[in-house]
Amino acid sequence: MPWSNQSGGSGGSGGGGGPWGQRGGGGNGGGPWGGGPSGGNTPPDLEEIIRRGQDRLKNFLPGGNLGGPGLIIGVLFLIFIWFMTGWYIVRPNEVGLNLVFGKYIGKTGEGLNYNWPYPIGSVVKPQVTNVITTEVGFRTVESVRASRQTDVTEESLMLTGDENIVDIDVIVQWKIDAGAPENYVFNIQDPPGTVKAVAESAMREIIGRRNIQPVLTTDRGVIETEVRQLMQDTLNTYRAGVQINLVQLQKVDPPQQVIDAFRDVQAARADQERLRNEAETYANRVVPESRGKAAQLLQSAEAYKDQTVNEALGQISRFNSVYEQYKNAPAVTRERLFLETMERVFGGMDKVILDQNGSGSGVVPYLPLGELGQQQRRPAGQTQGAVR
Repeated sequence: MPWSNQSGGSGGSGGGGGPWGQRGGGGNGGGPWGGGPSGGNTPPDLEEIIRRGQDRLKNFLPGGNLGGPGLIIGVLFLIFIWFMTGWYIVRPNEVGLNLVFGKYIGKTGEGLNYNWPYPIGSVVKPQVTNVITTEVGFRTVESVRASRQTDVTEESLMLTGDENIVDIDVIVQWKIDAGAPENYVFNIQDPPGTVKAVAESAMREIIGRRNIQPVLTTDRGVIETEVRQLMQDTLNTYRAGVQINLVQLQKVDPPQQVIDAFRDVQAARADQERLRNEAETYANRVVPESRGKAAQLLQSAEAYKDQTVNEALGQISRFNSVYEQYKNAPAVTRERLFLETMERVFGGMDKVILDQNGSGSGVVPYLPLGELGQQQRRPAGQTQGAVR
């Protein structure tokens, strides 16, 4: 039989049952080096543990002794067991950082990996996918019933560019940079504290560049973006191995002692803005109307000017043409002008023709051609008496 005392018998302090002894059989089995303490919290005796280990090793080795080949086989077996302890598993949310004699030599991904066993080598496995939340200006206290927030004024009170004080609470969400987890593990001693200090410093710098009014109203999104970028740049200079995912302003208010007065000022400014908007609306309505009327008057004046000038030029041209004809035949032109003038003068008048040389009362019958023509042109129902 290659192993001594396989079926019980001598050589062990308890009944055998294998190279490691029998577990729980009334003896002192339970492992290759003997059982644990026999009762209570009394620490085991070191000499007793060594003696039991020697007994078990004798049972395990061929021939039942530690000399010669048996000792070599035992040492080789222990070395094999020691080498096997170098295997380790990296989970999907982790990265393995291998160290040899305390010096970083490389990293491994998820799965089964190997490094030198302890004490030569060791492995650090930071969780690179976990998102960590850092609170600046307040703390969340968890209780059985509900969570509540307590204000940390030494962090939340900040000075603006126009020398006003503002109370700001900030949440920063960050995680370990998966591309350089070794920086996170080896370059900074207290990563959460460093991130909080950098967040508070960056927030004070960004707030110090602005007046209080835009900080409270319109610039929240811009402030969050600038603080996140400044934090990332600062941590990159530290080679901290930290990636900032989100910076969110939770509360931006004046200090509690002056918040009522500040709200009154805000209400007054809101009224001022409303009245200004109403005035601008009225101006936007009236000014275009006035400009339209002014443009209309200018266009009318320009049209009247053009009409007057054109009429004057036409009269000048007509006069010049008549004058040229007058120079060629003065008598004929004077007679023509006289006839045309008389035509314009008497053209719209009623006429009575008297014959001074006739017999009788001196009045001869006449045919009122002019009145007949006017009656034809006059609307129905309107008549004009004959002039005699």
